[in-house]
Amino acid sequence: MKTYKNIYPRICCYENLYEAWHKAALGKRSSPEVAQFEYALTDNLLALEEELTEQTYQPGAYRHFHISTPKPRRISAAPFRDRVVHHALVQQIEPIFEARFCRDSYACRVGKGTHAALERCQGFARRYPFILQCDVVQFFPSIDHAILRDVLFRHIDDRQTQWLMGRILDSGAGVLRDEYDIVYFPGDDLFAALRPRGLPIGNLTSQFWANCYLNELDQLVKRELGCAAYVRYVDDFLLFGDSKSDLWRCKRAITAFLPRLRLTLHDRSSTVYPTANGIPFLGFVTYPTHRLLKRRNGLAFARRFRSQVAELAAGKITHAEVEASLCGWLAHAAHGDTWGLRRARRRHAAPAGHILNRPGPCGRQRARSSGRGNRFRFMTSPLRPTSPCAGGPFDVQYPPEDTTLSACLTTPSSDCIRATTWPSPAAMCQPARVCPPATSSSRRASRSPPATRWP
Repeated sequence: MKTYKNIYPRICCYENLYEAWHKAALGKRSSPEVAQFEYALTDNLLALEEELTEQTYQPGAYRHFHISTPKPRRISAAPFRDRVVHHALVQQIEPIFEARFCRDSYACRVGKGTHAALERCQGFARRYPFILQCDVVQFFPSIDHAILRDVLFRHIDDRQTQWLMGRILDSGAGVLRDEYDIVYFPGDDLFAALRPRGLPIGNLTSQFWANCYLNELDQLVKRELGCAAYVRYVDDFLLFGDSKSDLWRCKRAITAFLPRLRLTLHDRSSTVYPTANGIPFLGFVTYPTHRLLKRRNGLAFARRFRSQVAELAAGKITHAEVEASLCGWLAHAAHGDTWGLRRARRRHAAPAGHILNRPGPCGRQRARSSGRGNRFRFMTSPLRPTSPCAGGPFDVQYPPEDTTLSACLTTPSSDCIRATTWPSPAAMCQPARVCPPATSSSRRASRSPPATRWP
């Protein structure tokens, strides 16, 4: 087995720390903590380099908060300087383990993700009639530090790098103690309850090390059980097969193997059933022929969007923040057969002024087939809406808040009007009409010239 040495000098060099800071600050530079670190960036990075070189680095205290969707979780946020160290470490050791991961592990990996996992799942659902769906009980609180160290140090034979990984591991020991229900495995004594365990949910190292931890399971499924149709996202994994008996045999083998990692399966949710029944996985219900969004996900976004509109009217958030949230959710929902749901959501958003090209004579949605059954992709970007009255797209540039908007609409039809003022947040919650109802003459005008063809 190949081992790697002399990794630590590359971890603590200034260039690696600078790149790690850039990745850790991405999308968070408006945060006070990140801005304070960036204010004296060179000094802070040099101080981190010195602490790492002399092995005097000490992680800071975590900040904890709870989330309730999709289920209650305790999130632990490390100080920003520690997050820089996490990125610096992962940048150097990730290629070592990435070469050993199986193809069908999709969490926290470049080029993977939830949508790629859904596509892979549906591809297998079209080929195999049965599925074994499994879920690990309390995965992050159950990760045993001694076993994880053995998995990591098996390939990294660098004492200094092992010291740094140990420091980060020790800083998160006991963070999820209240989230873990003690389980005794064969051979345990009463002191087994005191074993260090748990990885803080929120660290980059936690996500990466979780993949390293369950890579042992991936190798079992692929190499020993011979299951080619396999998909895993963190602790949720699927096995596909042609017969129920083979899948039940795989479940027995997995159940017997997991105690080596001090993990257990959910008895009720880990079962075999036909793929035609629909596979609830990663927020969607996947069928061989189509894919639907889970109802609770749609309802959760509807509640969140209503609260955002209220905050927008009160001036607590900006129009750009609400628009980014809406467009992000619409892009996510577009990975399922949600044509009607997205159309309804745009209609509800139109009175608030978040989507300029709302359904109707002046904002009819333009769709083209994506080549996957009855799924459609909509050309309805808020920055380039389409207007049949204009006969094509028109550009809208958003100005700073509380200023005027010059939305120059190229309107062949004389019925269209020019929007010249940017509404206040309170006024944006009132219905606004850009164009009058289409008449027969305006419909004829909308056909000439032909609408611009979107790429």
